[in-house]
This record gives sequence, structure tokens and C-alpha cells, in this order.
Amino acid sequence: MPSAVLSFGRVAAMGTVTVLILIAGVWASWGSAQHVMLTKGRERGAVEVTQCRQGTCSGPYTPVSAGSQPRDRVVLEDSVAVTEGETYAVVLKPGGTQAVRSGPGGVLYAWVPLGGALLLASVVVAGGLRRTRPAWVLAGSGVALLTAAFVLV
Repeated sequence: MPSAVLSFGRVAAMGTVTVLILIAGVWASWGSAQHVMLTKGRERGAVEVTQCRQGTCSGPYTPVSAGSQPRDRVVLEDSVAVTEGETYAVVLKPGGTQAVRSGPGGVLYAWVPLGGALLLASVVVAGGLRRTRPAWVLAGSGVALLTAAFVLV
């Protein structure tokens, strides 16, 4: 009897931790992913990066979508894939000058936190729940997402 209770407690606790890790990954990704994936009614255009410093890059914005206005300066997160002098397709976040990359690379880059959460959850599933096949599926999904984002961005 105590063994069954401990086993159930372990499964319940590790299952809860796994779900919380995955929810946190989706939550962290959704902040940028919603702008990239749900572009209807959002301002779309291109940014020519002229300056990068302190974790951000900026440059003039040229609109592509109807109703969008050109801007002298919009801010784009500085990542390994952003270089000065290049032009990137972006979507502007509402009410500001913050931009996120659009297109397939932008979508995958926005979901990178979920890829990390999938990898972390796979360790919990393998070790805490002792379910190796689902753990391999989670790990493979995380690696596939991170690799695709790396290749496309």
C-alpha cells in the first residue's frame, strides 16, 4: 500500500512539473509568436538595420501592409542572426516601435523557448516518470524545433 501511494505521488508530482515546464515554454514563446503568426491587422514591413548595441538593433522601417506608416527608427532584438546593413521582414508590435522578425524563420525563432522547454521536460519525463519513449519524443521535438530555427534564422 505505501509503495502504491509513493508511486502515485511521484507520478503526480513529476506530471505536474512536466506540464508546468511546457506551459512556461508556451507562455515565453507566445509573447513574440502571436505577433508573427497572427498578422491580420498588424503593421508589416521591412527594417534596414543601421545600428546594433546593448542587445538591440534599430533602423528605418519601410511599410508593406496597407495603413502602415514609415518610421525613422524601429527596434529589433539583437540576435546572432541580425547584422548591420541587412534588411529584415518584420511585424510591428501594437502601440510602439518594437518589431519582431516575420516569415518562417521568425515563427521558428519565436518558438525557441518552447524548444528549450521540450528538452527540459524530456529529462523530467525520463527520470521522474520513467517513460523513455515519450521522453525521446519530447527531446526529438525540441531538437527539431531548435535546429530548424537555427537553420532558417
